[in-house]
Amino acid sequence: YQRRVREAVVSTQSTGNLSSSTLEMASSNGGKIGDIPTDAMTLNRFVMEEQMKISGATGAFTLLLNSLATACKATEAAVRKAGIAQLYGIAGDTNSTGDQQKKLDVLANELFINLLKSSYQTCAMVSEENEEVIQVPVAKHGKYIVCFDPLDGSSNIDCLVSIGSIFGIYKRDKEGPVSTEDCLLPGNKLVAAGYCVFGTACMMVLSTGNGVNGFTLDPSIGEFILTAPNLIIPTKGKIYSTNEGNAKFMDSKLQKYLHDCKFPETGKPKAARYVGSMVADVHRTICYGGVFMYPGNTAAPNGKLRLLYECNPMAYIVEQAGGKAVTGRGDERVLDVIPKKLHDRCPIFLGSIDDVDVILSYINQE
Repeated sequence: YQRRVREAVVSTQSTGNLSSSTLEMASSNGGKIGDIPTDAMTLNRFVMEEQMKISGATGAFTLLLNSLATACKATEAAVRKAGIAQLYGIAGDTNSTGDQQKKLDVLANELFINLLKSSYQTCAMVSEENEEVIQVPVAKHGKYIVCFDPLDGSSNIDCLVSIGSIFGIYKRDKEGPVSTEDCLLPGNKLVAAGYCVFGTACMMVLSTGNGVNGFTLDPSIGEFILTAPNLIIPTKGKIYSTNEGNAKFMDSKLQKYLHDCKFPETGKPKAARYVGSMVADVHRTICYGGVFMYPGNTAAPNGKLRLLYECNPMAYIVEQAGGKAVTGRGDERVLDVIPKKLHDRCPIFLGSIDDVDVILSYINQE
């Protein structure tokens, strides 16, 4: 086989064309010549194939996702060279929710806004970094509203911990100017959501309402390649993830849950894992199972995480992966919460169905 590959390369170098035997070899070897895939499922190809399944599709949604992928790639490139380009540190301002903005926050926000505006597929955007709705010029109007956190976990930027970007997409069902009220939509109206992890590799996890798929960025060709098709979260895991530094302010029922995780009456204790970047913690939860939670407490009754561009997209992805995402107020789904303001916060418990149900059993105890 290796001899045939060498012969194919020599043939190509001398003639500039692939021989028929080389093409046959690639076909018989699963779309590869040597270690090089020749039939890779890129994100663009995946989305176009999904588009072909929908009667009357115009391609507008495909163009929007391509712009989001480009924004993620550009942000990932900035993160990789942040130290060299002196992008670490505080930018000297605060965002819409009072958090200090890092230099990379500002850069990522500008990348997302400009690339989405120039896609001609959005009519408005909601960003963690902007207090008001970001209006798109009428000449560039599309039919989608995108809510995003351009750089989640930015407090971890300077110490090189995994961070990422989160987005959710809504389809607007009317024409004309976009108001704030038009953007105050529950998560059950999402048409797609995703996040991009900037860690040991760069992976985009995407759901368009038909399961969840993961695409890893291949830096050699600058494309996201499908590497984790049909992601399914385990029904039960061994990990719980929360900021236990806030345990003092939590409800006594949650305090008991955390105690029982560490000191169970039978069996092994659960493992505690908490990165502090929602993207990283949720991605691990999807891969390994378990539960991630950021509940309300006496210091912050609605928790810390924002509904429109953090909780809703992640809840949508987790449910599409077979998991569960609730607020802890009875059995209320995160996706059913109707926001009243752009930057509303929402308590959240998400992950494996069995583990979330266990937490609810503690919360709902009389």
